[in-house]
Amino acid sequence: MARDHYEVLGVSRQATQEEIKRAYRQLARKFHPDANQDDPSAEERFKEITVSYEVLSDPQKRQNYDTFGDDRMGGAGFGDFGGISDLFSSFFGGFGGQGARRGPPRGADILATVELTLEEAAQSVEKEVEITTLVGCEECEGSGAAPGTSPTQCSECGGTGEQRQVRRTVFGNVMTASTCRRCGGRGQEIVDPCPTCNGSGRTQATETMTVRVPPGIDDGAQLRVTGRGEAGPLGGMSGDLYVEIRIKRHEFLQRAGDDLGCQVTVPMTIAALGGNAEVPTLEGPETIEIKPGTQSGEVIHLKGKGMPRLSRGGRGELIAILKVETPVDLTPEQEELLQRFAELRNEEIADRNLFQKIKEAFS
Repeated sequence: MARDHYEVLGVSRQATQEEIKRAYRQLARKFHPDANQDDPSAEERFKEITVSYEVLSDPQKRQNYDTFGDDRMGGAGFGDFGGISDLFSSFFGGFGGQGARRGPPRGADILATVELTLEEAAQSVEKEVEITTLVGCEECEGSGAAPGTSPTQCSECGGTGEQRQVRRTVFGNVMTASTCRRCGGRGQEIVDPCPTCNGSGRTQATETMTVRVPPGIDDGAQLRVTGRGEAGPLGGMSGDLYVEIRIKRHEFLQRAGDDLGCQVTVPMTIAALGGNAEVPTLEGPETIEIKPGTQSGEVIHLKGKGMPRLSRGGRGELIAILKVETPVDLTPEQEELLQRFAELRNEEIADRNLFQKIKEAFS
């Protein structure tokens, strides 16, 4: 499993950019392959150090890593060096080095999906995720070689991981190098493969793990769990697990970023005379005041009743759109009162007897 980037560089999470740069320079000098040609593990350590520095030296990548552990880079290569090559080329004179031997490839990333309610997305929750993945073979401890044996130096490339050819041209002798076809650039081969994993160093397993979901996460977001993807073949580094978040549709509330919205039905009498109405929120119904003369379509803003802001703190707002409800299925007494109300306001109403006669004529 890949280690924490801060741990790799030996700095605290509160380290300044200058402290991170200083730690990287010291470690890069110590583990650079040119300075450790007799230590095959130095190259992998150097790669790990460089990847960690690339993440922590970039403020945006560092913020993403601190929030999600999501640097989206994996651990199998150097990534886009940019200024990093300039940083140590001054004291190493470029990459150089003998041979192109590389370690076992990194395992693949895997994707799992977790479904949340809107209420769960608004708070920090833990969810169990079941994944089927490739793990290191216990029989051979991931080496791919049968118990009691071990991988041997590649007989084709002599352990360098590459094959070189010298061609004579009009410009003189030109040497070309290519990845060794026999060992795939690893410099080792397995003569007696493990019978359990057939020499791959991996077996399939189903695991259940717990993932913590931060409050305010949005639909479609992905969380990265470092080193919980597929194990790399022949002891290679594990890939990462990406957990995609899916949020169920809410019965009353709709989400727009950090804000929530809903529609609140208000009886005609309360809209006209004033009173109270209930607005659904994530914490339960909240009573609001309806002013006399409220019209359909008016908007109420409830501050701090929206979704938690994932990166800024605080919460959005809840926007309630009021809909004045016209009564139906009136009793004779209610109808008479409304007719009297219309007469007092000099409002003409339809002749219900006329509509009834037309209806009967077509029935």
